[in-house]
Amino acid sequence: MTDYLQLNDAPVESVEPGLLRATSYGHFTSMQVRGGRVRGLDLHLERLDRSSLELFGEGVPADRVLSYLRLALERADTADLSIRVNAFTRERAKLDAGIPVSPELLITVTDPLEPTPDPPRLLAVEHERVVPRVKHTGTFPLVYFGRQAHLAGYDDALFYDRAGNVSEASIWNVCFATQGRIVWPAAAVLPGITMLTLQAGLAATGVRSETVPVPLTELASYDAAYLTNSIDPALPVASITTPAGTTEYTADPASASLIAAAFEAVPPAGDLAAKHR
Repeated sequence: MTDYLQLNDAPVESVEPGLLRATSYGHFTSMQVRGGRVRGLDLHLERLDRSSLELFGEGVPADRVLSYLRLALERADTADLSIRVNAFTRERAKLDAGIPVSPELLITVTDPLEPTPDPPRLLAVEHERVVPRVKHTGTFPLVYFGRQAHLAGYDDALFYDRAGNVSEASIWNVCFATQGRIVWPAAAVLPGITMLTLQAGLAATGVRSETVPVPLTELASYDAAYLTNSIDPALPVASITTPAGTTEYTADPASASLIAAAFEAVPPAGDLAAKHR
């Protein structure tokens, strides 16, 4: 499959400079489509609508998004791919004047992304996300700190706040396992779609799940740590290095099975591969 862009309902043949400038203010969501279906599709649609209302004063109806997604799959001629939907506007003058605008949607279509093959070694870095409730396009800190971790010999960065509590990783949420329950950090984090999906699945399968502060000083008290996003629903963490030292984690089949069952308890939704009408 050839990667391509779609602006609203039309293919993008060339990218104009004005389009690049416009997309610097906005938000996005990324999803993995398999067999024409997306796990957490309703959450993606809700995110696009809610964030558009906050950033542009006008939401995005689900029917509009679904129509564009079906067109994208039809043009790609495959039911397995990765899609990113960016919401932005080229009517900044109106927006700056306080006038609500209907956002445009830039859809990026690529081949399916494969899960991360090996448990990562994480470097803990102090960083707090700005406007964490929105998956906005201000991703510079995520890339910067991830790169710094790579240069230091690690696989990625894990963030903690000024109080010394774990929050999230660069492109993942994080959770911890202990004594048959799953713990999510109580911190200012992006509410990731896969995180929300797993929380719903844990509730459906009767697994205890709670959100509490996770201090860096207590990392060794957990049996395992997992990163989670649309590509890696439950990626085991090999180690976390903090200013005080390194915590190593070994494979924990019990908690891995709990999370896998929770993920499968929430099946993919939507029939995006259906021909556009």
